[in-house]
Amino acid sequence: MDNPIKIKVCGMRDRQNIEELVKLKPDYIGFIFYSKSPRYAGSILTPETAMDIPETIKKTGVFVNADLKTIKATCQRFNLHVVQLHGKETPEFCMEIRQAGYEVIKAFSLKQPSDLDDALKYNDACDFFLFDAPTDKHGGSGEKFDWPVLNNFNVEKPYFLSGGIEESDVQRIRNNFPLRPYAVDINSRFEVSPGLKNIEAVRRFMMAMKQL
Repeated sequence: MDNPIKIKVCGMRDRQNIEELVKLKPDYIGFIFYSKSPRYAGSILTPETAMDIPETIKKTGVFVNADLKTIKATCQRFNLHVVQLHGKETPEFCMEIRQAGYEVIKAFSLKQPSDLDDALKYNDACDFFLFDAPTDKHGGSGEKFDWPVLNNFNVEKPYFLSGGIEESDVQRIRNNFPLRPYAVDINSRFEVSPGLKNIEAVRRFMMAMKQL
């Protein structure tokens, strides 16, 4: 039997919402530290809230073209395990983050199969790829990319599937990928408002994903 696809819930910042989400035991919880995002966590999330999350859930910081000093300081303040990079970070920069002791997810926007060539340059520099829809918002757009772009993706690097995933996508995730995603990353399609998740919708999605 295949390993279950892991679940990452991104764009969290409200303490009560986080506490409710933690009860569902997602594999990853993501906090966005990009100040232009409507889900920016830096001014709302407290270190105490982050510290209260069980160590079994990997706390992930999302950054866009931040410098190494800022990323390290943020990771230490919020006790993060994983760094997700959505900007123009180089393979060398990703390697520096890994050498600092953090797992690295490098995000790529996909329009066409040739865009996967950029990801291959990072194969040795990150732990995971994340494939998302093209957007100047650096994620959280609620839009999907053309999933068949991944049909010829034959690299063994595990990847996160992101970009407008919603409850109705469970069967599509089952049927559309010759190479099964390591994880799915859900965000805006499960929100009541930016940064505030519909916990019941997340629960239903997670239960359905467990059946895959």
